[in-house]
Amino acid sequence: MAAGADGPHGEPTIDRFLGDPTRDLADWRWLWDGDRRFPIRSHRGLWGRLIVVVKRLLRPWVSAPQSDLWERQRIFNLVLLEYVQRGDELRRLVLGDHEARFEYLEAVWREGLAEVMEHNDALFARADQKLDRMRRETRRLWSGLGSALAVVERGGGPAELAAQRGDIDYLEFEDRFRGSSDEIAGRIAPYLEHLRGRGVILDLGCGRGEALEMLRDAGVDARGVDSSHAMVARCREKGLAVEQGDVLAALERTLPTSLGGVLSIHVIEHLSPATLDRLVRLAWRALAPGGRLVLETPNPLSMVVAARNFWVDPTHLRPVHPETLEHLVRSAGFDPVERLELRPFPGDERLPELQVDALTPELLPLAYEMNLLRDRLDGLLFGAQDYAVIGTRPEA
Repeated sequence: MAAGADGPHGEPTIDRFLGDPTRDLADWRWLWDGDRRFPIRSHRGLWGRLIVVVKRLLRPWVSAPQSDLWERQRIFNLVLLEYVQRGDELRRLVLGDHEARFEYLEAVWREGLAEVMEHNDALFARADQKLDRMRRETRRLWSGLGSALAVVERGGGPAELAAQRGDIDYLEFEDRFRGSSDEIAGRIAPYLEHLRGRGVILDLGCGRGEALEMLRDAGVDARGVDSSHAMVARCREKGLAVEQGDVLAALERTLPTSLGGVLSIHVIEHLSPATLDRLVRLAWRALAPGGRLVLETPNPLSMVVAARNFWVDPTHLRPVHPETLEHLVRSAGFDPVERLELRPFPGDERLPELQVDALTPELLPLAYEMNLLRDRLDGLLFGAQDYAVIGTRPEA
């Protein structure tokens, strides 16, 4: 060991781990117990000192996102040291003892090592997931920065930059509150039977592209339109046919009777009544005879949805009553018009029923009336979270 490697109180120093590192397990426990960091050094003169300054400035920004991973690695190292030290102690105790005891301790050692390696595998799997997520987030942020720079380069003003930022913010909002892409795909699946085999499908406000992916995988020709640059970029990364623009303008540009279906999921609650009426009538114009219009929106007949869940999204204007939407669709010329109730609340979130099995006969009538009241209140409070209205343009 090099001279001067001990601290003022006889403790190890970082120098013991530089160059040819120490083999003393106590020194390594001192390093990981205290979570001691290695200094940033360079041997490149003035340029090296500048690199050291930059690294020291960047170190907190690099270390903070990895703090959870670093802590797990530190704990893993301590656990591994503990098993190594325990194994060495046990070996010293039993050397010279009978062979059976020695084999037993060897088995304990192997079991402990297997446990440590299993922990290590789980740690690295978690690290890979985090790194993948960070890569996706970095690509998305880099794309947003490139878009903002393009706006500045062509002389765009603060309002346009704010709109770019709003697109990115809303995409993050969707990722957090709307659910994963797999969950959304499961909710959209019931519409496939209404849209398959009817021609080209136009998805208005296609968002992250879950419906377009489902239709593509089912062999249905579909394209989408969305006003959000960030949403369109996400769809194009998936290879989907999507354009950026206004949904009404896209319908106006569509040739009459050229579509087999128009799909719009959780869009109409963002529109004014007049705009919604115009959307329905433009959809009728764009659809071929037998084409389907599918409109999904939060269900205001559920008080929990109307009074609480609906307002989580600050861009929602107002709930759309299902009878109002059915009337608009019929007035535009669709016939028949069907309503679907979607996504009932899970049972553990609803009002409980009275269990009548253990009740005496004289209490059964009262329990029956209480359960009827429970059913009415439960339907009023909960029910379905969403509903859809599906209209068909009559055959010629």
